[in-house]
Amino acid sequence: MTILDPHLDPSLEPASAGDAATDPRGGVAASASAPAVRIADVSKQFGTGPSAVLALDRVSLDVERGEFLCIVGASGCGKSTLLNLVAGLDAPSAGTVTAQGRVALMFQEAALLPWRTAAQNVELALKLRRVPRAERRAQALELLSLVRLQDFADKRPHELSGGMRQRVALARALGQGADVLLMDEPFGALDAITRDVLHDEVERVGAEQQLTTIFVTHNVREAARLGDRIVLLSSRPGRVAAEFGVPVERLRRIESPEVSAIAADVTVRLREEVRRHAG
Repeated sequence: MTILDPHLDPSLEPASAGDAATDPRGGVAASASAPAVRIADVSKQFGTGPSAVLALDRVSLDVERGEFLCIVGASGCGKSTLLNLVAGLDAPSAGTVTAQGRVALMFQEAALLPWRTAAQNVELALKLRRVPRAERRAQALELLSLVRLQDFADKRPHELSGGMRQRVALARALGQGADVLLMDEPFGALDAITRDVLHDEVERVGAEQQLTTIFVTHNVREAARLGDRIVLLSSRPGRVAAEFGVPVERLRRIESPEVSAIAADVTVRLREEVRRHAG
């Protein structure tokens, strides 16, 4: 597994590949019968002895290929820890995590290299995949076109808005040849209008690229807007407290009554979990 500073969205191998065949892009070929991600009875403890913290406790989840799964829960419930385990940045204390294909991780901060242009930031992911230098520029432009930033390829991060920087980060993640895209509150720092625009972009790109997406958010309405399914983690230690299907036709609007109704149901259960923990 090749790892740089995680804020550079490194090219990540699956946490566990089993006996899957090698994908020509350098990852692991997805088995038609297996879920894209399988989290089996996973626990994660930090530290030892009396000061040990159990962050996750016997979490089991299957994420099907092409599914958009949203994970919500109170602060400190282990949402980001779970993404790190799927990404292979950390190992579970117990249980197994298996990802089919290549995995890319996108953070709340775009973490673009300020001295590189948008295209050069995307080329970094291609370099990590060992794409020949002569081919990187053209591929980077294709990826920027996918997120509708082809006209800003030669702009540096300080010349881009926050939403545009996140779209560059998305293009860079896609440049890793990802089959599974992990997104850790990527729009949390953006204003509501920009976030709404990026919801449309993520939905469109995910469908075009046939991505499996695991999206962590504090925003219950955002989860109802984007997800095929919503998983609620309990307060620490994180356990699967509830799952909610989202039977709302796409494209959705975050302000629609159907999305609002699902968000309200999730919020009621989330409040129960927070009160239980506080008590």
